[in-house]
Amino acid sequence: MSKTIKLRKGLDIRLVGVANKVKTEVAAPKTISLKPADFHGMTPRMLVKEGESVKTGQAVFQDKYNEPIKFASPVNGTIQAIVRGDKRRILEVVIALDENQESNSTGTIDISAMSNEEVKEKMLASGLWPFIRQRPLDVIADPANNPKAIFVSAFDSSPLAPDFDFVLHGKNKEFQVGLDALTKLTSGTVHLTINGKLPSDSTFTEAKGVQINTMIGKHPAGNVGTQIHHVDPINKGEFVWTVNAQDVANIGSFFLNGVYAGKKTIAITGSEVKDPHYIEVLQGANVSNILEGQVKSDNVRVISGNVLTGDKIAKDGHLGFYSNQMTIIPEGNQLKFVATKGWAGPGLDKFSNNRLMLSAWLGRNKKYKQDTNLNGEERAFVITGEIEKVFPFDILPMQLTKAAITDDIDGMENLGIYEVAPEDFALCEYVCSSKIDIQDKIRQGLDLIAEECM
Repeated sequence: MSKTIKLRKGLDIRLVGVANKVKTEVAAPKTISLKPADFHGMTPRMLVKEGESVKTGQAVFQDKYNEPIKFASPVNGTIQAIVRGDKRRILEVVIALDENQESNSTGTIDISAMSNEEVKEKMLASGLWPFIRQRPLDVIADPANNPKAIFVSAFDSSPLAPDFDFVLHGKNKEFQVGLDALTKLTSGTVHLTINGKLPSDSTFTEAKGVQINTMIGKHPAGNVGTQIHHVDPINKGEFVWTVNAQDVANIGSFFLNGVYAGKKTIAITGSEVKDPHYIEVLQGANVSNILEGQVKSDNVRVISGNVLTGDKIAKDGHLGFYSNQMTIIPEGNQLKFVATKGWAGPGLDKFSNNRLMLSAWLGRNKKYKQDTNLNGEERAFVITGEIEKVFPFDILPMQLTKAAITDDIDGMENLGIYEVAPEDFALCEYVCSSKIDIQDKIRQGLDLIAEECM
């Protein structure tokens, strides 16, 4: 039965640079990259060597400790480099694109005639499995587990997030086939959550075979963790799988066309972008040609993802596997005069959640140009009540964070560690006056739970 949830807690960070609903084309990148770091907890085992040719959908590496999980090349190309770090740890696999990108199709695959195991085996063999993530632990789903439900969020509420209604408009068929594949993977329910604040595209509202829920509220309403917590919470010993809306369409495209779908539409956002817009790119694409002529200044930070949970990349770096946007904002390394732009200034140009600055009284629709400066350093982690105001879970966020910091396994279990992922604490980290890296602490706790309790 469908549910409608209204959140009372949360925070929408209003930034300059939302993407205009215009989709443009860009020349194909010279290289793409697969980065094992995008898949937390996975140790890669290479299946190809430097200089070897690969085809679209061909496995490049596999999970060393769960070999059926393979990671496929989204292009025809040549392995240009296998970049290694300390102790020969693989940091990324760089693939140079061939001029000919035509791919051989295996034809339409009829999901209705396949068993659950056949669908699972097809997705594992084709390299689609990394699209599916698992709670608890927020890692790639273990195909040996039986999820009690699968969740798909049809909207993203994070700062400057892409509009999935625009991105997936007209892809009703691909999205529906992707959902049909997911229903084969669970004996439970596939949940599709739409945004109750705005009308949703027919791609989502006309979806069949799933339970359509409505979420109303501020960020993190679009986070799948928030939706799981309020619709079907996780208990110890249970598993829930999650898939991004674009990846659902890519899964459906594979079953319709028989070719690994290695493309996605991302939003180019941020105050330092001349023309924020949407663009279709390859997974892991090099961003240098995307940024060419688009950045206002040199002193900027390029983020693969959003400002709360994304990763810093170089201007000639590569997009992350799960990124649906790229954000460019000013670096916070400029000196500021204390009485105007510094801590003693009136704060007319600073976003404030606590009405401590004049900007908080200038209207709810004003947008701000923010840089990366933390305006302080780590200090005592004391109870202030500020992070509880933006955390819409029935969980004590400060106590759980402290349990993670102190490696208190019993405390983490009692306080709900199995329900959360680092991204669920991104807003807590943003408003925390103690400047604690809360997302890192929660990841530390989840890693301990994975080692000792799973």
